[in-house]
Amino acid sequence: MAKQNVAEQFVDILARAGVRRLYGVVGDSLNPVVDAVRRNPAIDWIHVRHEETAAFAAGAEAQITGKLAACAGSCGPGNLHLINGLYDAHRSMAPVLALASHIPSSEIGLGYFQETHPDQLFRECSHYSELISSPKQMPRLLHTAIQNAVGRSGVSVVSLPGDIADQTAPGKAVETALVTARPTVRPGDAEIDALVTMIDAADKVTLFCGSGTAGAHAEVMEFAGKIKSPVGHALRGKEHIQYDNPYDVGMSGLLGYGAAYEATHECDLLILLGTDFPYNAFLPDDVKIAQVDVRPEHLGRRSKLDLAVWGDVRETLRCLIPRVRAKANRRFLDRMLKKHADALEGVVKAYTRKVEKHVPVHPEYVAAVLDELADEDAVFTVDTGMCNVWAARYLTPNGRRRVIGSFSHGSMANALPMAIGAQFTDRRRQVVSMSGDGGFAMLMGDFLTLVQYDLPVKVVLFNNSSLGMVELEMLVAGLPSYGTTNKNPDFAAVARACGAHGVRVEKPRQLAGALKDAFRHKGPALVDIVTDPNALSIPPKISAEMVTGFALSASKIVLDGGVGRMLQMARSNLRNVPRP
Repeated sequence: MAKQNVAEQFVDILARAGVRRLYGVVGDSLNPVVDAVRRNPAIDWIHVRHEETAAFAAGAEAQITGKLAACAGSCGPGNLHLINGLYDAHRSMAPVLALASHIPSSEIGLGYFQETHPDQLFRECSHYSELISSPKQMPRLLHTAIQNAVGRSGVSVVSLPGDIADQTAPGKAVETALVTARPTVRPGDAEIDALVTMIDAADKVTLFCGSGTAGAHAEVMEFAGKIKSPVGHALRGKEHIQYDNPYDVGMSGLLGYGAAYEATHECDLLILLGTDFPYNAFLPDDVKIAQVDVRPEHLGRRSKLDLAVWGDVRETLRCLIPRVRAKANRRFLDRMLKKHADALEGVVKAYTRKVEKHVPVHPEYVAAVLDELADEDAVFTVDTGMCNVWAARYLTPNGRRRVIGSFSHGSMANALPMAIGAQFTDRRRQVVSMSGDGGFAMLMGDFLTLVQYDLPVKVVLFNNSSLGMVELEMLVAGLPSYGTTNKNPDFAAVARACGAHGVRVEKPRQLAGALKDAFRHKGPALVDIVTDPNALSIPPKISAEMVTGFALSASKIVLDGGVGRMLQMARSNLRNVPRP
């Protein structure tokens, strides 16, 4: 039996770690690995049109499955294109292994054609980035990279020169047991005791939840009910915590709504659960704050803390629930629930009247209709910018839907590539890319990837012919908008030219039918919707400092224009408020 080469051994180890796809673009130094994938039935090569797409797709796959995903780029420019998507995956805590193919090992450091130093370049966006310099080193180094990516929830990068990949492996790699899942982390007894004491001593407690509450919905609800706490959330916590939540007071942040800001500022004790919410201007500085997080480096880096608790949210709450005293007084909770409902009533005004007749189409109307027509277990991938606004305000979570975006890194052009990775995990599940025209155009070439693999992704294109969020930033800063206008083609015609289903919507009455037809279509589809570029209203008393860097320094709601079915949810929760 012929000996394996290093590339074959590399691919075998990836397959044993559960990797089923390797996203990338083929090329010289990467060719031995791609050929090894061709001959290995356990793993597929996914040929994308741009390596940035490969990294975004791998990151999305990892977020959907919770398992290791992988991408690859050839030497120099090829793997450099991975970097933006890897930053996003790393900041989203998605376990991704990136293969950065490298120039011939004998030429490293000599200014060779396409030379870079990937083992150094990727260090800031990874937990582990190392160079394989000999065939004997490869198995252990790759094992270490996998353990870092899975165990620490982030990116690992392995740099592999093409000549070493093509060399004969010294022997069959030892099948070391690999980490494939993270453990639960229980806080120490001293921290639990201290947190119980703080909660029992506080009259008014608010919970503020992030993505770390994934899988802990039942525990958060039980805990909030016992201590009569309002529950607010950050954008990344929305999908995990807002549904079936009688204590919901909305979302904080620039895209926020409702009474989350008031609830976090008017309490005696604020408990941050699994959130690395970056906008410290929204957090109070005059109330006691406790933070629970499985990543110790997150503790206290956004606000001053009175107590830091290292542990995952679910295990921490399981320790707390039987020990804290049940609170009988729910006046604070009821007041926040009423404030929340009143706040939502107040924003359902502009851009909600006669929307069925308004031309250009209101994007809020598009998002509301999309929310109603999409499947109950749909995956939405969301472009950065105004699509974030519409997703935050109009997509209704239910515990089965997923909403993925570049919420921590804030990259343009992420929605379509993420939809590719999400759809490969399950071709039968509905995947909707909420794309802006600016983001879509940036990586539009990978619409061809949908067609090539007949991926049934539905691209809902919010086409306002501008970089809408940038225009808002300029307006608030007192600057005239400049360089933000896009001269766009008929994107539906482009989609049809690519071999996909494409339809253009210019009037509201066309919208529902166009979306239904796209959802019924078996393959890839694009709905190009011409939307109102002026669909964002700005309250009159807003300073530049309030929006710069997405930091709001007051409780004033900046983004107006409706909140979809969240008003119905708030009204429903008011039924829990006792009547005098």
